[in-house]
Amino acid sequence: MNDFIIMTDTCCDLSSERAEGLGLVALPLTVRVQGKEYADYLDRHEMPIEQFYELTRNGAEAQTSAINVQTFMETMEKILKEGKDILCLNFSSALSATCQAAVMAAQELSSTYPDRKVYVVDSLCVSMGQGLLCHLCAKEKEKGATIEQVRDFAEEKKGSICHWITVDDLNHLRRGGRLSATGAVVGTMLGIKPILCVDDAGRLVKNDTVRGRQAALKALVDNMEKVAINPKENPIFIGHGDCLEDAQKTADMVKERFGATDVYVDFMGTVIGAHGGPGTVGLFFLGTSRGKE
Repeated sequence: MNDFIIMTDTCCDLSSERAEGLGLVALPLTVRVQGKEYADYLDRHEMPIEQFYELTRNGAEAQTSAINVQTFMETMEKILKEGKDILCLNFSSALSATCQAAVMAAQELSSTYPDRKVYVVDSLCVSMGQGLLCHLCAKEKEKGATIEQVRDFAEEKKGSICHWITVDDLNHLRRGGRLSATGAVVGTMLGIKPILCVDDAGRLVKNDTVRGRQAALKALVDNMEKVAINPKENPIFIGHGDCLEDAQKTADMVKERFGATDVYVDFMGTVIGAHGGPGTVGLFFLGTSRGKE
């Protein structure tokens, strides 16, 4: 019997249709833009994702905030009352307090519902890396795996989810404190594009720099080639910050180089968007190594 729900948060950057098809419950983080807060649902009904990127492209600063304990408790309790268990896969604890809030909610509910199970997994992932992990776990559930088997699968696979990301506008990294003002100015003048990855501790770190946008997109695929596990067969996710053409170029390179057929392209949401800004492109796949530690 596998009567359980896979819960996550909207940092996973899956479309609402895909999340629904996988049977996921995704709790919204909060995004603050121009002094107003919006719940960042996957269907973006409070703020369309195109509007978010248009505002940030025009200089609006955006901040995101974690899901609180009370929100987790309210949603979890509804599921537990239905007699279902919960496996919660959350945004990397190195980047957000969301996972810790889920842990606290699960501990609080365990005494009230001693016969139910609530497991929380720190995905050590972000954006579509987290989405890819949720996708893989949902497929295991579809095969009939128990909640414990899917939990163990998630713990085993999360370190193999590779994230390779490049940004187009260095000023967004400067605003987020990830780059100095001087570095942003000089880098922009020289056409420098950072290549970022998520390390084994779930932190977003700079792995390399290249010159030029096309070189940056190629670098994502070059890094994938070094470590990818069976890219012809395994799913590959590509996210973009309102730059579909560049995401499609990346997808075309992946398909041509690896013969990949299961390639999913969609918007990156507000969490990565608030830090990387418009023009961000991310490549997410299963690999043997995540990059710089």
